[in-house]
Amino acid sequence: MAQGEVLAFEDYVRTRQEALLRSARRLVPDPVDAQDLLQTALVRTYGRWDGIADKSLADAYLRRVMINTRTEWWRARKLEEVPTEQLPDASVDDGSEQRADRALLMDILGILAPKQRSVVVLRHWEQMSTEETAAALGMSAGTVKSTLHRALARLRQELESRELTSREAVARETGGRQSAGSARETGNHRQTEGVRETGGRRSAEGVRETGGRQSAGSVRSAAPAATGRVPAQRTRAAAPAKVTSVTAARGHTPARHDGRHDERGRERCAA
Repeated sequence: MAQGEVLAFEDYVRTRQEALLRSARRLVPDPVDAQDLLQTALVRTYGRWDGIADKSLADAYLRRVMINTRTEWWRARKLEEVPTEQLPDASVDDGSEQRADRALLMDILGILAPKQRSVVVLRHWEQMSTEETAAALGMSAGTVKSTLHRALARLRQELESRELTSREAVARETGGRQSAGSARETGNHRQTEGVRETGGRRSAEGVRETGGRQSAGSVRSAAPAATGRVPAQRTRAAAPAKVTSVTAARGHTPARHDGRHDERGRERCAA
């Protein structure tokens, strides 16, 4: 290969290696394997660089080489399979967060002016340098830097605004749920207090009513007993007094009896 072709190939590798590495990362998941794949493709392309007449098609040629190399690696891989009764749990990344971030990025890029969007895409998406971006867009390097600075500031402002809006929405939803829960708790508490108060009133009324009934019953049951006992006591107490007074009036002593009195009594009874 001529010296000029070697210099052209080296300049091409320095210019396009970042974009080619991103293509390799899409073919193999491991970053180290992606670098090995790119280096292998570059080595194979170096020997055929003279045969590429249109150097603008070098990217397509290198991508085809990387795909063929990846296929060769896949066919030559070693299968390390071990029979087992239970299959291991393999974690699968669904990539939902990455897709959400990509959708958000594509959405907020729409708020930029066409010039700002072009600068951001070439500098951060295509990984082009400032000079390459200026040459591609036909502007000076200073204009590229200032435009990129304003575009990134606008994107940061938009992201912060959307994040604040999302937080406020979550806070309102959480506050509504908490307010509903507090209202339900307050209602339940009031119902419980009402039930307790009603039950206490009913219990007090029942106690008072029951106590009144028991008191009235006790009075009614106690009255006949007192009425029955008092005359008996009065009768038993008055009888000795009357007998004593009659005996005292006649001048007899009831405590002494003789046999003659008993005989006279029996004779009177027999007559």
